[in-house]
Amino acid sequence: MAFDKDSIIASLKEATILDLADLVSAIEEEFGVSAAAPVAVAGAAAGAEAAQTEFDVELTSVGNAKVQVIKAVREVTGLGLKEAKALVDNAPSNVKEGISEDEANELKAKLEETGASITVK
Repeated sequence: MAFDKDSIIASLKEATILDLADLVSAIEEEFGVSAAAPVAVAGAAAGAEAAQTEFDVELTSVGNAKVQVIKAVREVTGLGLKEAKALVDNAPSNVKEGISEDEANELKAKLEETGASITVK
């Protein structure tokens, strides 16, 4: 038997709401799935975005004062000279992750003073 989606669509157009509800229930039982699961996942993801409590600070570009940016990165991260230079050289890269909004904004201001471009995510 060949799968004929056009005839299935035509049958669905003629079905009543009760018939469609029975069809959904039968499909859920037959295949062990739930039609409500994708809706719950989408709702949870939207709620998580709205209440963001942790932020990442990303160095997007260094600007003209690379040495000053390296010094500032060392100061705020506690990294050694080699690690801070590697982080700055590999921009765009995250300077700090999972920090509070206030700390992220302070870090952004401090790094932008040196001429770097920063994005808070």
